[in-house]
Amino acid sequence: MKAVRIHQYGSPEVLVYEDVVRPRPGSGNVLVEVHAAGVNPIDWKVREGHAKGWLNHALPLILGWDVSGVIVELGNTANGFKKGDEVYGKLDVMHDGAYAEYTTTATENITLKPKTVDHVHAAAVPIAALTAWQSLFDLANLSTGQTILIHAAAGGVGHFAVQFAKWKGARVIGTASARNTKFVKKLGAEEVIDYTVRKFEDEVRGVDCVLDTQGGEVLSRSLRVLKKGGIVVSTLEEPRAEDLTRYGVRATHVIAKSDSRQLKEIAALIDTGHVKPAVEIVLPLAEARKAHELSQSGHTHGKIVLKVKP
Repeated sequence: MKAVRIHQYGSPEVLVYEDVVRPRPGSGNVLVEVHAAGVNPIDWKVREGHAKGWLNHALPLILGWDVSGVIVELGNTANGFKKGDEVYGKLDVMHDGAYAEYTTTATENITLKPKTVDHVHAAAVPIAALTAWQSLFDLANLSTGQTILIHAAAGGVGHFAVQFAKWKGARVIGTASARNTKFVKKLGAEEVIDYTVRKFEDEVRGVDCVLDTQGGEVLSRSLRVLKKGGIVVSTLEEPRAEDLTRYGVRATHVIAKSDSRQLKEIAALIDTGHVKPAVEIVLPLAEARKAHELSQSGHTHGKIVLKVKP
């Protein structure tokens, strides 16, 4: 089969489109014919070697842990699925990913894909949507009537977070550039702050939760807009303990975990029209280098997806 692998860490040039041996599913696993693979920041962070301290990968490695495709083979004890099932999910980041024509995965990492979207849009969902879902509901306990500030609200995680918060009945404030203001409002945000011309901390006060996907000084400034006892959930880091004490707020760090139950709930929200995955760029598998370059630019609207099966 064809796949995109890295044999060493480095720039996008280390991504190699090549022939590799098609995997076989072990016990409790299935073989998925990959139709599309989502592109996420974790992909290029692993490629550059930033994850070496907490992920012990063996090289060469197939990247990409968002998948949508069709089950073509079942391993022993792979219960709950059958050949021909259309599935999507978040693969185990410790193993080969979905930048390939076929991939294997444990059944607990996948569920039936949403019926109302194609594989390209389904592949845009798992990591970003699980990050948003677990941030808002597992960690921040966001509830009806609360107010949340979502940074980079037009991005991969952000655009799902806006829709989830709106569905939950929260008031949503988002930050985005001017070109994405209409998009974020259409997702359900009541207010959108153009971060290129306005400081969010000058206009926002007393929110219950902040979802931070930027880190650094954006995270530090976010503490000022929380009410006492409020919480910031960051996808990148946690603020200093002394700053939390100073403002009387809480903070936590999210790393998305595979959860087929949550993916099933998210699929239901997609199929009922409450959530729409946004895909800005679709590229063939052979152009994974370009996909990484675009992802690292940090200016995409929605998601980037590699279409594996024509």
